Amino acid sequence: MAKKEDCIFCKIANHDIESDYVYEDDLVCAFKDMNPQAPVHVLVVPKDHYDNIVDDVPGEVLAAMANAIKEVAKRTGIDKTGFRVIANTGEAAGQTVMHLHMHVLGGKPLGERII
Repeated sequence: MAKKEDCIFCKIANHDIESDYVYEDDLVCAFKDMNPQAPVHVLVVPKDHYDNIVDDVPGEVLAAMANAIKEVAKRTGIDKTGFRVIANTGEAAGQTVMHLHMHVLGGKPLGERII
């Protein structure tokens, strides 16, 4: 799979549009959300385009995303205080950009409720 020409996350992940990057490797990129819902709100996205987590994403990409989440937590200091990871899948779940991404949220008590 490759970049999708009209996808904003493809453009950010591949540096066609610059962002506030927190972590990057060969497969994934993590950057600060432009509309943060918590003091720490970072998006982890694959550099190749997948619509969502059920889009035949290779295991190596999912593993890279998991590693990126760990690195984001360390670099932002939320690895010690706790954080939440969310992947919305489809419009009904609140996915607004149809490129697989995981939200890493923390920096304040988030409570037990998910929604």
